Amino acid sequence: MTGGILSHPLALAVLAALSLTGCSKSSGAEPDSAGPGSARQMALKPCRLDGVAAQTLCGTLEVFEDRAAAKGRKISLRVVVVPALASQPKEDPLFFLAGGPGQAASRTRILPALERIRRQRDIVFVDQRGTGDSHPLDCEAMNPSRTSLAERFEDREDADVIPQCRKGWDADERLYTTSIAMDDLDDVRAALGYRQVNLWGISYGTRAALVYMRQHPDRVRTAILDGVAPMGQYLPLYAARDGQRALDLLLEACAKDSVCAKAYPDLRARTEGLLARLEAAPAKVHLAHPRTGVPEDFTLTRRVFLSELFSLLYSPDVASLVPLMLDRATKDDWTSFVALSLGLTDEVARTTSRGMFMAVVCAEDAPFFTEEDAEREAKGTWFGPRMALDVKRACSKWPQANVPKSFREPVKSDIPTLLLSGELDPVTPPPWGEEAKRTLTHSLHVVVPGLGHNTVGADCARTLMAEVLTRGSVEGLTPDCGAGLKRPPFFTSFAGPVP
Repeated sequence: MTGGILSHPLALAVLAALSLTGCSKSSGAEPDSAGPGSARQMALKPCRLDGVAAQTLCGTLEVFEDRAAAKGRKISLRVVVVPALASQPKEDPLFFLAGGPGQAASRTRILPALERIRRQRDIVFVDQRGTGDSHPLDCEAMNPSRTSLAERFEDREDADVIPQCRKGWDADERLYTTSIAMDDLDDVRAALGYRQVNLWGISYGTRAALVYMRQHPDRVRTAILDGVAPMGQYLPLYAARDGQRALDLLLEACAKDSVCAKAYPDLRARTEGLLARLEAAPAKVHLAHPRTGVPEDFTLTRRVFLSELFSLLYSPDVASLVPLMLDRATKDDWTSFVALSLGLTDEVARTTSRGMFMAVVCAEDAPFFTEEDAEREAKGTWFGPRMALDVKRACSKWPQANVPKSFREPVKSDIPTLLLSGELDPVTPPPWGEEAKRTLTHSLHVVVPGLGHNTVGADCARTLMAEVLTRGSVEGLTPDCGAGLKRPPFFTSFAGPVP
């Protein structure tokens, strides 16, 4: 979910998480036969997911961009179905809802985590309107350069490039909100011939799942919400607070670890000193580009540095390098900082439509908080209110959209729902899962220790997912998951942690 969130680095941080490869349509293939449930109305053809050997089917569904008017421009939704392995699969598939907002479901690399579920159920990926191959609202001008370090780490306002991006879209940006997209999703369900579906949402995808559960409750058998973003969470109002929590946990863990504490003494105080220096004057950096080897010069501000630091907290495996990076940075060695930042950004930019991110947050988040709210929620944090304030400024240049009056009310439902939270998550930490649980009367919230944003990397989380689908209920599921899991050991050199 993801300085400022829209100033390029942190926007990509908020959008981070997982990503999927696109599928390319095969030529000359005949439509498949109808799937389980009612008759399938959508033609699907064999296609291939890069790096995935599983049989895959792809198709498109046309919908009106303006669903309420039911006339005018139509847009095509990209649909990918990975058929179940069983000869007689269950009639209720698993629909995956991607994060962001703005990620393309069909480009995430998530399929290997679903092998147990795919034995009995189809897996369905739909690129939400505005993403991937579904009339994307892409904006290269809002993505950092992959070649020039000076452009990559430029401290700029994305609000200034929004008008430029909008000129390249044949779209009414007011019509790319979550509520509209979830009606699209139900059209896909019907066209594929499924009477009911199981939902799995990650990050922003949990908001999308909750909205679908409210709008089409009879069509949902079970829901799995991983990295829960309930209706009371406004992006990115709480990002500074939640990110600071994750950073504090990391620094405390390093200080309590004898190896980390010895390698990086007084790391918190030295980092605070670094931030003070960057606030007083941006760093003038000269180093070789990690990919080209060509020496370059660039300027690094406190805001951009914190933006990148925020993004490194999503994955504990990546975060295990943060003490080393901070230690080097306090000594004016920016090599590890640059290498880590470049490694994360490319994948997020490849899978994310920035315009769709804007369409969602400018309709569903920014109107619901004030600048005073941003100042209050960021008080005492290193990240400060700039993330939320930048969103407010950027959205002032975005066309005003309408959302249902009840949109921000908590979703009340008795649909069996498994809520999963990573203990170290910097953007959807466990308290957000607890908030969602209060109005989901048939739900179970499980916090997985040692994990960050999204828990699917833990075998116990995947087991719980498979079990709730098998049972159609959370009754009898154990709330314990990953009792032996803990934060990965910290790196003390680029050779790795001490054994």
